[in-house]
Amino acid sequence: MPVLSAGLVSLVLGYMLSQFYRAFLAVLAPVLQREIGATPGDLALSSGLWFIAFAAMQLPVGAALDRHGPRLTVALLLALGGAGGAAVFALAQAPWHLHVAMALLGIGCSPALMGPYFIFAREYPQALFGTLAGMLVGFGSLGNIMGAAPLVSVIQTFGWRATLWGLAALTLLVAGLITAFVRDPARLGQDHPQGSLGQILRLRALWFILPLFAVNYAVTAAIRGLWAAPWLEKVHGADATQIGRVTLAMGLAMVAGSFAVGPAARLIGSARRAVLVFSTVMIAVMAVMWLQPALPIAMVTLLLVILGFFGSAYPLLMAHGRSFLPPHLVGRGVTFLNMFSIGGVGVMQFASRPVYATAQAAYPPAQAFAMLWLFFLVPLVIGFFLYFLTPEARHD
Repeated sequence: MPVLSAGLVSLVLGYMLSQFYRAFLAVLAPVLQREIGATPGDLALSSGLWFIAFAAMQLPVGAALDRHGPRLTVALLLALGGAGGAAVFALAQAPWHLHVAMALLGIGCSPALMGPYFIFAREYPQALFGTLAGMLVGFGSLGNIMGAAPLVSVIQTFGWRATLWGLAALTLLVAGLITAFVRDPARLGQDHPQGSLGQILRLRALWFILPLFAVNYAVTAAIRGLWAAPWLEKVHGADATQIGRVTLAMGLAMVAGSFAVGPAARLIGSARRAVLVFSTVMIAVMAVMWLQPALPIAMVTLLLVILGFFGSAYPLLMAHGRSFLPPHLVGRGVTFLNMFSIGGVGVMQFASRPVYATAQAAYPPAQAFAMLWLFFLVPLVIGFFLYFLTPEARHD
């Protein structure tokens, strides 16, 4: 199967929409507060519901991938949940409508990454999985970038409701492209057993990957999506323009890191070793942020860029975990791993808010953020040391 095909391009577009929908809410915050009375707390709940719905769908998505293949699974959920959620959002008249819309969008986006990962795992050599997974995340993350300044321009031109109707139509179009061009991998023969969650849980090699899975992406996603802007504003006095530049630089570093993980694994010798190197750098950066939260803004920018780049080891973790999955467990297995990753994002985002609120009440701004960075650092260190107990990847 060629690395680049019309089917894979359509799946990349689907994953770009997934990245877009998880990030676009912050840009809409002012107009939603003005027009339908959505408070920051309402929007935080809506955003959290996206991640909860997404995580809750991972096990059903895995079963659907194994049973029906990625073509139907991705296209159907993207059309019903993705386009449907965008339509509900466009019609919203009250904050609870946004909660429903974001939950639907989370359901619609839930197979967007796992569909192509299923194809990579079944159709391509195992040695290519990390590189292909990283490239997909890199291209897809451009959707996150599109959910910032470009979206602002579109909303200013057409209005937010018309923009959401346009997004609903675009999501339907991408679902149609997936239906037309994606070809499912060949079905496994009758000699392969039926997969189950219990079989995945019995794979001891996965046990010590899961803690790092739960915190690796959660740290960078929460800092980039929630905490970088208030840190820059409250501690460093940054204005909206400066905040936009710094967070854009971090976002672009995350994209660059996703493209770099495959070559890095080949250079270092394995996905596992590369994860250890990337995680070591993450821990070092978070330690500096904890111990020196009031550094000059130029140094802070550099730290966030480094964190964004080296916090992009998710494809390597997935490649490592995938190596222990037999063919009949690929769909359920990769979605099980992804459930820990995306679920970790939701848990860390919810938990970080009361942590910061408590620290803010007790400390000046710089020290309050130091406590927040420690909250992210501790589980990252625990996951890092447990990961040492995981064996090297199994080779086909």
